[in-house]
Amino acid sequence: MKHQTLAAERRSKTILSVVLGVICVIYVLPVLAVVINSFKLNTFVKTNTFDLPSGEMWAGWDNFIKGMTFGNYPFWKSALYSVLITVFSTFLILLFTSMAAWYIARVNSRLCRLVYYLCVFSMVVPFQMVMFTLSKTADSLRLNTPWTIPIVYLGFGAGLAIFMFVGFVKSIPLEIEEAAAIDGCGPLRTFFSVVLPMLKPTLISVGILEIMWVWNDYLLPYLVLDINEYRTIPIHIQYLKGSYGTVDLGATMALILLSIIPVIVFYLLCQKHIIKGVAAGAVKG
Repeated sequence: MKHQTLAAERRSKTILSVVLGVICVIYVLPVLAVVINSFKLNTFVKTNTFDLPSGEMWAGWDNFIKGMTFGNYPFWKSALYSVLITVFSTFLILLFTSMAAWYIARVNSRLCRLVYYLCVFSMVVPFQMVMFTLSKTADSLRLNTPWTIPIVYLGFGAGLAIFMFVGFVKSIPLEIEEAAAIDGCGPLRTFFSVVLPMLKPTLISVGILEIMWVWNDYLLPYLVLDINEYRTIPIHIQYLKGSYGTVDLGATMALILLSIIPVIVFYLLCQKHIIKGVAAGAVKG
């Protein structure tokens, strides 16, 4: 009976491994297609999509050079705006949501609970429901520049961040903050000297998730920014069009590859922190 149970467990694990392997292949296949086609001539991208770039199909680094020099808008400028928006937005989200979450978790009044539930509710509201109103509001408040759009990202990123931070703050013993107050620490000093260092696992995980979201976001900058003056990398890729709307797919794939490499490397280096932070914020709370 015991041997039959062990055999059944092995079969179930084998089936699960096969299923997960197939899912991994499905997810990796589009990335592999981007890598392969970024080194092909444009004429072969559609006809020989999954063939390795060799012989007459090989384009070398021409697609990368063409993509970065195409049109009148320089690629380095788009990359600079993407970095600026991503870094500044993530900084604002981490700073303000961690402070708000600490207040919500410690005060625990009806108003704080209402704010918390509204933040959680905002996580399930589709962006498409508010995008036109948001675009008009951003224009009215002059939040349509790379230096002000992080405020808009702060509003959209607050829901998930506060949810995770509140869960972790509840796991911090209140006695630690009381000891800091006895030593003469005010609220700000208690937060930055005592609470914030203990939030490190959740800070890292939230930061990673927000960086991946803001860096890859296309729709919000497209609606809010003046695309003739400010373009992020996703918008820059969208405008790789020649006469009569023709698109150089080889150059497009090359720039897509350049845009996803930093995110993939960053995620692979920090993925363990995501698991730790999610577990700390969602389970302990």
